[in-house]
Amino acid sequence: MSPVRDDFRRSQVAIGALFFVLGFQYATWVSRVPALKARLDLGEARIGLLLMTCGIGAAVSFPLVAVLTRRLGSRLLSVLSALALGVILLALSVVPNYPVMLLVLFLDGVAVGCLNVAMNAQGAALEARFERATMSRLHATFSAGSLLAALLASGVTSVTGTLAVHFGVAAALLAVLVVAARPGLLADRPASAAEPEERKRRRGFVLPTVATLWMGLAMMFGTVTEGAMNDWSALYLKDYVHAGAGLAPMGIAVVSVMMVCARIFADGWRTRFGDGRIVRTGSLLAGLGLALALAVGGVVPTLLGFACVGLGVAAVTPCVYVAAARQGADALSLVAAMGTTGLLAGPAVIGFVAGATSLLWGMAAVAASAAVVSLCATRIRWPGQDTSAAPADPLLAADLS
Repeated sequence: MSPVRDDFRRSQVAIGALFFVLGFQYATWVSRVPALKARLDLGEARIGLLLMTCGIGAAVSFPLVAVLTRRLGSRLLSVLSALALGVILLALSVVPNYPVMLLVLFLDGVAVGCLNVAMNAQGAALEARFERATMSRLHATFSAGSLLAALLASGVTSVTGTLAVHFGVAAALLAVLVVAARPGLLADRPASAAEPEERKRRRGFVLPTVATLWMGLAMMFGTVTEGAMNDWSALYLKDYVHAGAGLAPMGIAVVSVMMVCARIFADGWRTRFGDGRIVRTGSLLAGLGLALALAVGGVVPTLLGFACVGLGVAAVTPCVYVAAARQGADALSLVAAMGTTGLLAGPAVIGFVAGATSLLWGMAAVAASAAVVSLCATRIRWPGQDTSAAPADPLLAADLS
């Protein structure tokens, strides 16, 4: 194996560990929401506010994240934010009351926003430096982290219901992963000496460009599609298609399995066909496949439509993150924040549509959301279309922005 290949694999594993950490940490505390609810005697409305507070923290953090990315660099920011997520788990196990829990989860959202931007900058830089597509596989490790967290939660709770034990073990695992991954992370390249005055003038938050807004819209509608499928697919199968109780959860399973499988192979597709074509074709497949399934009806057509969604949107977020990272820290931070907003607000919007009409029209809105991603993708300059538009290395782009 060549030294270059060794370097690529080492950095790929290290950056993949960051994606794993994010999925693992989120699934760890979400899996224990019932225990948190019982501990502080919370009602459903307060639990809903807790979940929303975390999303709000991530959504509003993007100006801060952009500044931190430029000042600290993505390597240091990713390590600090990943370690902070472990500390937040420990804090959640001992919070004394509801207001403090709201504050802790808001800070969790901010840390998630920081790690999300930093790790995607690292992933995009890995692709640029070694000229190999890998972002989709990195995003697949996020799902692997969530799966392992669920298995750990099941194992620990079968032994003890104590949150401190569960979250303590999880935080220790996160710390070990982060420390082990740190040497393999990519060092941020210094800015050109010819640019010091420009950097000084732009140390604060910079207004987004039109190109960045198109990326943000593609990300937002893509995450609306993902989030809505996770939240509404089981209910649609049960209440509208009249699937049995055993089949209703299969909607989420079909979407999740197709997304993980597609992300494993999507890097090869990106290399062969290009990011732009993958996003345009995939999101169109998701929209049309779901729309046809809704029109035909029945359990099998519906599950096939859900499979089209999982397959079609799997590569949207990895590809858009790569395109945004090439534009610098501000673009990447805004796109990540808009993605979080879509994931947070999307399911609620679909619920409003369903409440005003029916769940069939709510799911039709999901299909329309996927189609909008395809339209936005036509307005994005994808990697390879114009190499003069941005520095080749996103870490250098972030430093210059």
